[in-house]
Amino acid sequence: MSTSKKTVWENYKFSITLIAAIAIGSIIGIIFGEKAIVLKPFGDIFLNLMFTAVTPLVFITIASAVGSMVNMKRLGKILGNMFLTFVVTGLIAAILIIVVVKVFPPAQGVNLELQAADELQKLSFADQIVAALTVNDFSKILSRSNMLPLIVFSIIFGYCVSAVGGEDNVVARALDALSKVMMKFISVIMLYAPIGLGAYFASLIGEFGPQLLGAYARAMAVYYPLCILYFFIAYAAYTYYAGGMDAVKSYFKNIIEPSVTSIATQSSIATLPTNLRAAQRIGVPKDIREIILPIGATMHMDGTVLSSILKISFLFGMFGQEFSGMGTYLTAVMLSVLGGVVMSGVPGGGLIGEMLIVNMYGFPAEAFPIIATIGFLVDPPATWLNATGDTVASMIVTRIVEGKNWMSKKLTQSEEVL
Repeated sequence: MSTSKKTVWENYKFSITLIAAIAIGSIIGIIFGEKAIVLKPFGDIFLNLMFTAVTPLVFITIASAVGSMVNMKRLGKILGNMFLTFVVTGLIAAILIIVVVKVFPPAQGVNLELQAADELQKLSFADQIVAALTVNDFSKILSRSNMLPLIVFSIIFGYCVSAVGGEDNVVARALDALSKVMMKFISVIMLYAPIGLGAYFASLIGEFGPQLLGAYARAMAVYYPLCILYFFIAYAAYTYYAGGMDAVKSYFKNIIEPSVTSIATQSSIATLPTNLRAAQRIGVPKDIREIILPIGATMHMDGTVLSSILKISFLFGMFGQEFSGMGTYLTAVMLSVLGGVVMSGVPGGGLIGEMLIVNMYGFPAEAFPIIATIGFLVDPPATWLNATGDTVASMIVTRIVEGKNWMSKKLTQSEEVL
């Protein structure tokens, strides 16, 4: 029993520490009011450290990850259908959350008078896409203001590293080593995060009052019920497509253990062993589940897609901007799917995705800790959907590869039960 408690604490302690620090900072802000603004420089130090590290972090980690992934030999049909499933379910989740936040704006009635987001929505859709994906000078890629072009550049660079030698290439080994260095660098910065975020929120609440806390409560009131409904309705629909009512019943019968594990650990990777067992019991063949579930643990993130657009719409509301327009919606969908399918495979991808949102829409740097806090609050249900959605994806791919009657074939009957 004590081991179980220790494991839960070890998995939750960083999030608990950060939330506790933010709560303490918020209490200080409420008690001392505008006097708490004196603590803002301590928060600015954390922001500056994070924004300084993000550009090399994105390039090195993505280039290293892609350089390794492209070199892996997989069954082409499984991989192709797997990626298609990840993208389609991500798009469905993105469209759903856009509809929900339009009906229930998460930051309605709150308007923070911080530095204006000057560049917000001033470009046409075509110009937004061009500006989002590319820059016209290499030096601009080194700016955190052009994060998406940097990601595109990093993916292409990583592919080229693999194409000329892959894991045996000296460049690939160097990228892997540098990736470990940057992860250590970020971990050192994050040691200061409780102080930095606590101080920042003390000044933020001191200046703007408890209306900010009310906005967080409203955002969670939107997100948590949506995740529950998505799990029971969308995943039931996906599994019905995968194999009819037998697949639906088998999924919900066997997904309890992965659900509990994902919420307890807040980690899709930690949930992988229970997901593998669940998929085997459902009847997903060994080769399919052992390809899709490990990759899905870092690349299939419906919960992340939902939370990304929640964060975007939240910031729009916070800064008095209208979350509307086809260009805004499409770039939000692109960012959320990117966050769910690409950035989630990068260590620290959540924080990088949040900085990407801030920079993409031209919000001031002060917006980052605001949505980073949402990230910590939405993490348990987001991880739950991310992890349990991997098993759903393996069932869909099995249906495409093995045929719609795969459940009746009992493809795992001869295997030893895990």
